[in-house]
Amino acid sequence: MERYESLNHTKWECKYHVVWIPKGRKKVLYAQLRKELRGVLRELSKQKESEVIEGTMKADHVHMVISIPPKYSVSQVVGYVKGKSAIWVARATGSKRNFVGQNFWARGYCVSTVGLDEETIRAYVRSQEEADKKLDQLRMFEQTPSSVAHGFKSALSGSRFYSSPRLCRGKVT
Repeated sequence: MERYESLNHTKWECKYHVVWIPKGRKKVLYAQLRKELRGVLRELSKQKESEVIEGTMKADHVHMVISIPPKYSVSQVVGYVKGKSAIWVARATGSKRNFVGQNFWARGYCVSTVGLDEETIRAYVRSQEEADKKLDQLRMFEQTPSSVAHGFKSALSGSRFYSSPRLCRGKVT
């Protein structure tokens, strides 16, 4: 379990491949801007407790493999990174008209999960189902006859046929 991260009550490995483009797919991610933007994207990801594992910036799009903790949604992190980096780009290029960076990145992005293969996940799910069945069988013998009777009475208590603590012919149970 070395490759898993952990939170208080969670072990996790949530990695995503994310791709997005500048508005109009303009080839604006050139030389110096690209070098500086790489560090900005990594730093913005850290602010959302995420880590850029791999990243490539082409002239007209960005590729990232990013690890995002389960307490954040992918859209939260990507939206934050795109929004704040657009503001950074506007300030770095000295754009007076587009200072808030609203129009640098295109709306939306492409995302896919990265992780275990399907067969590994299916095997895990099957093993969990079998483990649950075994646990249920073990618990079946833990109930005492009085706890079974109490469970039966409480199940009937909401029914129209059982309205008092007395059952048939006045006997108290």
